[in-house]
Amino acid sequence: MSGTAPQIWIGAGGSHDMVRADAIVMLRLDETGRLTAQLRDDAKVSVTLLEGSSGARPPEDFHRQLIRAVAELADSSGAQFLRARHEAGGWRWISEPL
Repeated sequence: MSGTAPQIWIGAGGSHDMVRADAIVMLRLDETGRLTAQLRDDAKVSVTLLEGSSGARPPEDFHRQLIRAVAELADSSGAQFLRARHEAGGWRWISEPL
């Protein structure tokens, strides 16, 4: 990211780990609901952003919702943190300032 664009960080796998959004080159949502991100590096490292589960599976377009949220936050000022949250029977991306 440039010095003028805000940094956007994404919570990884329900832990305290975070990945910077501009390091992601590919998102994959598999049939179990596991969302992984491939990072921009020579080793092609993948990071789990959301563990899959048989019970509370995220919607089919959840990875697209993440892209939309990152694009919207790119217009904001300051660093932002995005994380997946399951509540009231549905999944959504929550943002908060860092």
